Amino acid sequence: MRTRSISSATALAVLFSSAVLVAGTAGGAAADSARVLNVKSVGDVVVDDARQRVFVSDPQSGKIVVTDYAGRVVKTLSGLPGVHGLETSAAGQVYAAVGDTGRIVSVDTGTLAQTASYDLGAERPHDLAVAGGKLWFSYAEGLGSLDVTANEPVVVLTEVAGRHPHLGADPAAPDVLVTATNNAATVYDVSTGAAVERTRGGIDAGNLREIDVTPDGRRVIVASGAPYEHVAYSTTDLSRATSYRTTHYPNAVAIAPDGTVAAGVDGMYSPDVYVFPKGHTKLVRSYEFPNTGYSGSSDLLLPAGLAWSSDSRRLFALSTNSHGTVSLRTFDNPTRSLPKVTVSAPSSATRAKQLTVTGKVSATLALPAGTPLTVTRTDAESPSGKRLASVKTTSSGSFSFKDTPPSGGKVTYRVAYAGSGTHAAAAGSDSVSVSRAATTLKLDKNKNVYAHGTSVKFTATLGKTYKNRTVKLYSDPAGDGRGRVLVKTGKVASNGKISATVKLSRDTTVTAVYDGDSRTSGKSAKSWVGSKVKISTKLSNHYKTARLNGVTTHYYKASKDPYVGTVMTAYPGRQHRLQYEVRVQGRWQGLGTEYFAASSFGETRIRLLGPHEPGYQFRVRASYVNGVHGDNVHSTTHGAWKYFIHTR
Repeated sequence: MRTRSISSATALAVLFSSAVLVAGTAGGAAADSARVLNVKSVGDVVVDDARQRVFVSDPQSGKIVVTDYAGRVVKTLSGLPGVHGLETSAAGQVYAAVGDTGRIVSVDTGTLAQTASYDLGAERPHDLAVAGGKLWFSYAEGLGSLDVTANEPVVVLTEVAGRHPHLGADPAAPDVLVTATNNAATVYDVSTGAAVERTRGGIDAGNLREIDVTPDGRRVIVASGAPYEHVAYSTTDLSRATSYRTTHYPNAVAIAPDGTVAAGVDGMYSPDVYVFPKGHTKLVRSYEFPNTGYSGSSDLLLPAGLAWSSDSRRLFALSTNSHGTVSLRTFDNPTRSLPKVTVSAPSSATRAKQLTVTGKVSATLALPAGTPLTVTRTDAESPSGKRLASVKTTSSGSFSFKDTPPSGGKVTYRVAYAGSGTHAAAAGSDSVSVSRAATTLKLDKNKNVYAHGTSVKFTATLGKTYKNRTVKLYSDPAGDGRGRVLVKTGKVASNGKISATVKLSRDTTVTAVYDGDSRTSGKSAKSWVGSKVKISTKLSNHYKTARLNGVTTHYYKASKDPYVGTVMTAYPGRQHRLQYEVRVQGRWQGLGTEYFAASSFGETRIRLLGPHEPGYQFRVRASYVNGVHGDNVHSTTHGAWKYFIHTR
């Protein structure tokens, strides 16, 4: 079955000489694309270049879906049960074999309206081909022809070996018609309008899916489940002429008007479509479909699912995924080899010193020696890229050039090939880390500790740089969850200094950051400063205060318990430490320490239970201890000692 297009410029115009010819040219180049089609099955696909339309038959749904080149549906032609083979004509008609009705219908490619319906008197027409001035069709018992140029359409049926043979023909070789079934083929001369057998013989074609004839009529190319290649046979004697190396399982073949061969396979883990230039069996391009379903394999090419535009600039492919979803894929300029540009730059280099960049352009179709390549350098001084001197390839496709990077940091070299009529455009790049001069950046106040709420002035000092003199100052108070917050950004003074004031409420890390410039490395400096908590302690339940041993002392009756109230800067989960000591023989001795959970306001109220020994001087002190029984967002802070004594 043929899956290609015929434009108004082809020699097939003689077929319908009485009809009005529709002239047209293909539009501009478009990028590769894919679009889902609402079909349940695919029988055939043909292309109408004059109006840039693609026709896809759906036997299961009994319809033909018409799309534009981007796969957007233009119209759906329904009421065609079992429609399978399609064929185009220079007279602006698409012919369709409607298997369930035993008819061939014609559709005007301009209006997309059905123009005729021909009763074949044959069971289940299947494949279509144009040759010898007639429309040929295969059916259950063999081969038939339909002459629509006569005053009354004429149908001729011929029984041949095998049911529903595949048909192959090319408008550039109108006298050659080939039929094929599994492992057998027949070549006919149809120059007189009748099918005159030229040769018959065996071919290696198990599970035959499609055949197509080359534009010179000298070969027929076969796509069959086995062997795992596309074999071309001579139409003179059906001897094996050559083969196109693909893989398992060949299921489609389409030959462009310029002789380019597109060979398709039902391959789950290999490229799906292979493109070979006219007269060559060396691969020029291959396409691997993506995976749009749920299985681990890519989408699959449907049998006979390839078709060319008449200018050979577009190849259309029909694929299906594991959900059964069908997509129409459009490949732009598939006859162009797709080069790969590899670029290799040193991993590191010294600024203002020469370095060497090498690379290679490789392609299925080698580029000629001396092919020019453009070189662009992108760096901090030229973020949009700076064009360097072009470079040319050697006979092996390799290239090299030297450059002296003026800027440090990441420097990227991009090498591009513009493309040609035989090759697509391509580019590659690599980056080198170029050294930059070091500078100094200092920040004062490191490890200082301040009272809670103190406003501290921090000063950063920047050393020598190339151009950038901007420094940013950040603060990061402990435990507030905000992280680093910008306090100030600006250019340093002539002495290299810049200052910012931070009011401390917690331990804080202040960071000075210099981002660097094209010739100076970035730098940062940190200072950690501590912030104490606010803390106050009061004694209560005493009956007087007086000076004792040089300190203010609270007096309690032995029957009264002292109360120690503490308030300090609040923080979730915070605990206060209470330290308890007694004066014995003129020296203070510890009686113990204990931690008490503070309220959400930072308060504790502790009762010192008796019995109390009269005559001894005691003291207590509340403290915040960083990282112990609570949190670590402030620096350790001790409150003032509070003194008391019991009397009788």
